[in-house]
Amino acid sequence: MSTAAAVKAQDSRQRFIDAAIRLFTRHSFAGTSLQMIADEVGVTKAAVYHHFRTREELLAAVIEPLVTQMRESVEAAEAQRTAHARADTVLTGFVDLVVRNQDLIPVFAGDPGTVEMLRSQHNVEGLVERQVALLEALDPTPAGKVRAAVALAGIACSVGPSRLAADFDPETLRPLLLDAGRRTLGLRAPRRPQ
Repeated sequence: MSTAAAVKAQDSRQRFIDAAIRLFTRHSFAGTSLQMIADEVGVTKAAVYHHFRTREELLAAVIEPLVTQMRESVEAAEAQRTAHARADTVLTGFVDLVVRNQDLIPVFAGDPGTVEMLRSQHNVEGLVERQVALLEALDPTPAGKVRAAVALAGIACSVGPSRLAADFDPETLRPLLLDAGRRTLGLRAPRRPQ
């Protein structure tokens, strides 16, 4: 395949991914067919099949960047020396992931089909468990576990279906979410070098 053909194929693939995100958000994963995606892009279903044989394959392409970012964030946090540093690193990574992927979060929030696929194919559940464990390590009491769950869920919900954060640009939203997460967890912000 020539370079120009490869670029065109990648552009087509990305158009299908973008259309899938819009439709999964509007109709849910289970409520979206490959035909709907083809119609959204203005091509035949066969053109979609050329890149993605199933909706599950398309969903995997949609979530891959998010899963990669989540994995990198968790690994960076696990490499920190103290529980406080690990918790702050995972919290910061999660906020960054949510702020950068505001269009994707509604796809995952409350869509049982998406959640089940994530659990079965991408070990996202294991990554989420590692995130929660890093936050719970700050305070391993029942109250600490609740705060860890509330911090992650609250941050995700702020850009999820409720779209509470829709009025904020990323530069404004990021510090607000970090502050809310830190307050929920009882974390102090890291000291800034002077």
